[in-house]
Amino acid sequence: MKISVIGTGYVGLVTGTCLAETGNEVICVDIDEKKVQKMQKGEVPIYEPHLDVLFERNIKANRLKFTTSLEEGLKHGEIVFLALPTPENGDGSADLKYVLGVSEEIGKIIKDYKVIVDKSTVPVGTAEKVQEVIAKNAKCDFDVVSNPEFLREGFAVDDFLKPERIVIGSSSERATELMKKLYKPFVRSGNPIIIMDEKSAELTKYAANSFLATKITFMNEIANYCEKVGADVDKVRIGMGTDSRIGKRFLFPGIGYGGSCFPKDVKALHKSGKDDNYVFQILESVIKVNKDQKVALIPKIKKFFNNDLKGKTFAIWGLAFKPETDDIREAPSLDIIDVLLDEGASIKAFDPEAMNNVSRKYGDKINFSKTMYEAIENTDALVICTEWSIFRTPDFDKIRQSLKNNVIFDGRNLYDIQDIEKERVSYFSIGRKDVKY
Repeated sequence: MKISVIGTGYVGLVTGTCLAETGNEVICVDIDEKKVQKMQKGEVPIYEPHLDVLFERNIKANRLKFTTSLEEGLKHGEIVFLALPTPENGDGSADLKYVLGVSEEIGKIIKDYKVIVDKSTVPVGTAEKVQEVIAKNAKCDFDVVSNPEFLREGFAVDDFLKPERIVIGSSSERATELMKKLYKPFVRSGNPIIIMDEKSAELTKYAANSFLATKITFMNEIANYCEKVGADVDKVRIGMGTDSRIGKRFLFPGIGYGGSCFPKDVKALHKSGKDDNYVFQILESVIKVNKDQKVALIPKIKKFFNNDLKGKTFAIWGLAFKPETDDIREAPSLDIIDVLLDEGASIKAFDPEAMNNVSRKYGDKINFSKTMYEAIENTDALVICTEWSIFRTPDFDKIRQSLKNNVIFDGRNLYDIQDIEKERVSYFSIGRKDVKY
C-alpha cells in the first residue's frame, strides 16, 4: 500500500518506518529542511532502540522516503497519517493549530480519495473538526479516521510491530476496511483490531494514559505515607502487585512521571472535561501530586546539608524522563536541576543519551561528563533521576572515593536497602527507610 506520514517526530518516524518494514511504500513529510536532508542521508534524528536498523534497511530498499513537499506526500499516499505536534496550551488544553493547519492544506491539494488518519493524541471531537476543515476546499471524497498510538518511548518499535491492540475510530466502511488491511500483518498473533466511533477512539488514548498516570501517582502517595509511618513501599508494592486485579506494572514509586504524553494528556483531558462542564477531580489531584513529587528529593537534600546548598556540587545520573530515550520533556531531573541552581549549587551530569538535549536548554550553566564515574569525581553528593540499567550495579568503591559526603539521593529506588546497608554510604530514596552511614 502507498502511505504518507505528515510529521516525523517520535510517532511519525516510528509509524512510517514500521509500515515500510511490512512492504508498504512510505513517504514522510516534514517542514524542517535540515531534518529531511539528514533523514534522506540515512541519519535518524531521534534515539529509539532498534529504529536505526529498520530505518536504514527500508531506505536502502526504497520503501521509505522523505520530503518537505506536502503536495508530493499527498499525491503519493492513499492513507495519510497526521502525526503532528499537539502541544500544551497555557490553560492545559491541546493546541490543534498544526493538525488543523495541515488539514486545511490537505483540502486544497487532494484530487482523489484519501483516508486521513489522526495519529496524534487529540481531544474528543477533533476528527469532526478535521473533517470540516478539509471539506471546505476538497473536491473529492475522503474519510477521517482516529487511530491513536500506544507507543512507549524506549519500546516504540516493538510496540508498533507487536501491538497489544489497535484502535480504529471510523464511521466509514471503506476507510475501515483499508485500515484493517494495513494493520493485518501486525496482528497475526491474534491481538485485536478494535473498531469504534471516532470520539470513543480519541477518548480511549487520553483515558489510558490518564489511568496509568493515576496509578503511578497513587503509588507515589503511598510511598510518601510509608516514610511518615515507617513502612517499606517495596513490600507494599509487592503485596499489591500480586493481586491480579491490580497487576505489577506502574507500581514503582519515584520522583514522578514526565515525558511527552502523560503530563500533557492528563492536563488535556482535565481541561476537556472543564470545557464540557465536568470536573475530573481525580486528575486534579494527579496533576498536583506529580508536580510536588518531581522535587521530593529536595527536602531530603536540604536537610542533609543543613539547608545550605550554596557552593555544593551535585552529580546527577540520568536526565531523560525515562531510560532508553533521549527525551527530556517534563523530565523530573530538570525540576531538580532548577532548584539546585537557584540554591547556588553546581551540577555535574551524565546521561547515556539525553545530554545534548539538556545542553541546549542550560548551555554552560551545568557541566556534562563523559562517564557516570567522571560525573561524581570530587562532588558533594550523587542524585539519581533516571533508572538507566548502567546505574543499577555501580562500583561503590569508586562512589565512596569520589563523593565528599558519601551520600546518594535516589529518586528511582534502584538499590535494595539491605544491599545498600553493606556499602557504607548514606542513602535516601522514596518511601523507604533512610540509610545513614
